[in-house]
Amino acid sequence: MSDEAPVNVDEFEALARERLPHMVFDYYAGGAGDEWTLRENRAAFDRWVFRPRALTDVSAVTTATTVLGQAMPTPILVAPTAFQKLAHPDGEIAMARGAAAAGVTLVVSTIATTSLEDVAATGVPRWFQLYVQKDRPLTEEIVRRAEAAGYAAIVLTVDAPFLGRRERDERNRFSMPPEIRMANLRNLAVPTAEEGSSLQLQFQLIDPSLTWDDLAWLRSLTSLPVLVKGIMTAEDAARAADIGVAGIVVSNHGGRQLDGAAATLDALPEVLDGAGGRAEVLVDGGIRRGAHVLKALALGARATLVGRPVVWGLAVGGENGVRDVLRMLEAELSLTMALAGAPTVAAVDRSLLARGGGLTG
Repeated sequence: MSDEAPVNVDEFEALARERLPHMVFDYYAGGAGDEWTLRENRAAFDRWVFRPRALTDVSAVTTATTVLGQAMPTPILVAPTAFQKLAHPDGEIAMARGAAAAGVTLVVSTIATTSLEDVAATGVPRWFQLYVQKDRPLTEEIVRRAEAAGYAAIVLTVDAPFLGRRERDERNRFSMPPEIRMANLRNLAVPTAEEGSSLQLQFQLIDPSLTWDDLAWLRSLTSLPVLVKGIMTAEDAARAADIGVAGIVVSNHGGRQLDGAAATLDALPEVLDGAGGRAEVLVDGGIRRGAHVLKALALGARATLVGRPVVWGLAVGGENGVRDVLRMLEAELSLTMALAGAPTVAAVDRSLLARGGGLTG
């Protein structure tokens, strides 16, 4: 690529591919199995077209919204991503500073390479993503630490009782340098390639016996709102809402767990039906454009989460790269809203979209 600044997320990805070691790029970019679900997450957005409304006053477009009652300048959050020091030496600190500069809420991973307290010290608006460990006292400790450190929500990931088969990582013998540690898990070291799979070790710590009954236990640990991430069906959405979760994240783990699962955008309407307005519904997966964010909102999502795009920004430019990607997506969203005739997020609804290029549907 040229030395000119990237003008879209795909150009950030191309630069990141050039700059990251092949094993690291594949770790972030890859999916499970044949990567069919990974591709579908992006393809799903092409199955919808806009029905723009004319002669609407769009002289003052705003992307501002609220999620769980929290004011946000844009319906975009940073999705939890593990091992960010692989992408940049400053890892989660640079991610947090870039998100803070854009005013965007960061969802911090349990398996971050920087402690949740150090991330909080940056002042970034923040939620905490939780993997329930087999060591339940450790899990309780992490939740209480997150609450004490000013995190505004707990996001429980429920689609990863075991590690999906990620063939790129197998082929590359994915491992991490010895100085990189899982800082929130009592600074647990990660094995080298000779000792075993870094990812397999982490997933051996996660409790695969987790059930719906454990949600009540988790809610008893904290006064923070709890979201459930990894819901893909109306049945599970209804059950989560029955239990009283504050939010649901429609997610297939970025296509990294069950290959053959539906694209998240395709699953979104079903999950919304199951939730029945009793929990706010967010969605991640495949978002590379502000137009994608608008399509998700038009289908009923409260907000979206982006993962790989900000990792590419982190790899290319550290905190400035993260900020630039987020501002780029927000600017694209604002322009797309204006051109579609939707000056506010509240003005966005299902009538803005048609299926498959038709004018109705």
